[in-house]
Amino acid sequence: MSDLAIGVVCILGMFGLMILRTPVAFAMLLTGFFGIWIVEGLRRATAIMFTETYSSVANYNLIVLPMFVLLGNIASEAGFSRALYDAAHAWVGRFRGGLASASVIGCAAFSAVSGSSVATAVTIGRVALPEMKRLGYADGLSTGAVAAGGTLGFLIPPSTGFVLYAILTEESIGRLFMAGILPGLLMTASFIAAIWFVTLRNPSAGPRGEAKPLAERLRLLMRAAPLIAVIIVSIGGIYIGAFTPVEASGIGAALTLALALGTGRLPGAVFIRAVGETVRTSAMLYLIVIGANVLNPFLALTEVPAALGEGLAALGLGAYSTLVVILLSYVVLGMFLDGLAMLVVTVPIYYPVILAMGFDPIWFGVVAVIVIEMGMITPPVGLNVFVVRGVAENVALRTVFAGVTPFLLAMIVTLILIVLFPQIALLIPNSMFG
Repeated sequence: MSDLAIGVVCILGMFGLMILRTPVAFAMLLTGFFGIWIVEGLRRATAIMFTETYSSVANYNLIVLPMFVLLGNIASEAGFSRALYDAAHAWVGRFRGGLASASVIGCAAFSAVSGSSVATAVTIGRVALPEMKRLGYADGLSTGAVAAGGTLGFLIPPSTGFVLYAILTEESIGRLFMAGILPGLLMTASFIAAIWFVTLRNPSAGPRGEAKPLAERLRLLMRAAPLIAVIIVSIGGIYIGAFTPVEASGIGAALTLALALGTGRLPGAVFIRAVGETVRTSAMLYLIVIGANVLNPFLALTEVPAALGEGLAALGLGAYSTLVVILLSYVVLGMFLDGLAMLVVTVPIYYPVILAMGFDPIWFGVVAVIVIEMGMITPPVGLNVFVVRGVAENVALRTVFAGVTPFLLAMIVTLILIVLFPQIALLIPNSMFG
């Protein structure tokens, strides 16, 4: 059997392990280790296992992950997410579908400190869903808005997806963070437009809320201002070059911790819980990076990415037709795998093809993350849908899936716009580093 055939068989086996719910880190680790063992022997496989494990953990840039995870966990445990939602609710709640729009805006704001789709959906869902239930919102609209809004956590910086993409491709974390800002805002606006369309067709799905006086709106906005300031300092500092993404993550976490302690919202037990959750999440992310770095040498040995590129080139599809094929493969994989699994498995394979086709790698990172986001709300996996279903009471799973449909269409429109107009993603990073 040729090395290429071994590579294809092992990759199919890896996808089989993932479909059987083997943790993605261990599926990649086992595939890479035993694949290298088959091709080059046990000594080589063992050497790569040890060296890649050490180099992955020792990677200075990976400090971004635990720091931003800690920032998000402290903000969630201290109740700052409630302040973000209340402020958004005060300003847009009086419009039809306003609470659903406030949920999307709250998700967008919390995404800027969380970096996690699931954490964003859970945190905002716990606050927003009971309120929308109380005011008579349709279950599909309320759960769909939160499930879709949660996906912004994978796009708006600091995005875990962008950090992993940068580590796998050796691209700039700072450029990727900046590239996610305008697409994230565009996605937020498209979700609000979807809410407007749903309530236009069925006004009872999202009744108007109580209009609050200006003084009350300003008061609630000021309550959210400290966390908004942390977002501006950490992300804005990267843009103006005041500090690196690693430094921004540490500064953001420190400011959020100081804010929580200063307001008395972080008693000892809550702080320990936030730190414990950070350790668990960070360990999972580090294991994924280790697994990917063991798998990548195996892919290089078996020349699977090169063979894929040659196969696509032989079809004569052209650059954009090839891109469509790649994006459709993400849609199919999203039916069975979670977002991080798709990202770390496919990027080493597709990245050389994207470069060969002449596409900007930063732009493709944004496009890939958006398509992966779609997988978070599409059946049968739809991780965000299951998460929101767990938070919502007495709501059928099919109701949640039906509710996310308008938002999925909004994501498709956003994706098409970014493909047609790459400057939406590249304007800020190019002005930052130009």
